[in-house]
Amino acid sequence: MAAAATTADAHSTSRTSSPSAAASASSLPAFDLNKYLLDKKDAVESALDASLQVTSPQVAKITESMRYSLLAGGKRIRPIMCIAACEMAGGTAEDAMAAAVALEMIHTMSLIHDDLPSMDNDSLRRGKPTNHVIYGEDVAILAGDALLSTAFEHVAKHTPSHVPAERVVSVIARLAASVGATGLAGGQVMDLECEGKEGVGLEELTWIHTHKTAALLKVSVAAGAILGGASAEEVEACETYALDIGLAFQVADDILDVTASTEALGKTAGKDLNMDKTTYPKLLGLEGSREEARRLVGEAKAALGRFGGRAAPLLAIADYIVERKN
Repeated sequence: MAAAATTADAHSTSRTSSPSAAASASSLPAFDLNKYLLDKKDAVESALDASLQVTSPQVAKITESMRYSLLAGGKRIRPIMCIAACEMAGGTAEDAMAAAVALEMIHTMSLIHDDLPSMDNDSLRRGKPTNHVIYGEDVAILAGDALLSTAFEHVAKHTPSHVPAERVVSVIARLAASVGATGLAGGQVMDLECEGKEGVGLEELTWIHTHKTAALLKVSVAAGAILGGASAEEVEACETYALDIGLAFQVADDILDVTASTEALGKTAGKDLNMDKTTYPKLLGLEGSREEARRLVGEAKAALGRFGGRAAPLLAIADYIVERKN
């Protein structure tokens, strides 16, 4: 927990002196986010499809299970943010595509495992039966494990050779850290421990989602920036942005769990309430949660002030995250 406090302190410090940056960000011309998302999503979908192919009859079943969840649709926000950060830092979509694919593999692994009966016990994901419903718990667990290991392999093998090796190593190390005890896994354990627990406050809830939800968004933006050649200070600014966006994303998710239908969400609505989870609406109310999401987005956008117009995609994505309907 001491490490988490250090991270939070650093995060708080990086937000100082931001009003001018926020003003600069708000004065940028309109950006066509829908076109950007569609263009990048098409490229990501093609790369995801190519990343997993059946290579022999012996691995057909596990590969099919992996592809079932990896190619089940979704917004592809994490890989798109990775590409956007890379382009913002001076790189290209090609430079970041292997990392973008890896991020979606890791995210998909987390969804497969989250949906298991021993975790959130859900039967619907992205409008389709969850992986374990189709393939069984045993294969679903192994498919998630395989997606995780394949993610690291993919970055190592398929990042373009002109990208300096030290950047690739840094990205792989950050990806690994984002999944471990101080990332997705640790956040999920804390989340499980807090189910039905009385007295869970905002500090604990923020810790959970800083590590469970925001960790992967943070590495998405940082990885793209690193691969694009960003300086250490620029990477830190990207991480500040992404940490705020990750928390805003979770606040918006909690709001949608209360206000949206199962059909609109593509997953079971009201699940958090049924499992007696502590959520932002539970602690802050719906309007208080909306205000918190807006505050986080404002601080996130301010963190990218130094990038000027190059930050337009990430600034627009920040607004999209809190305005989305699913």
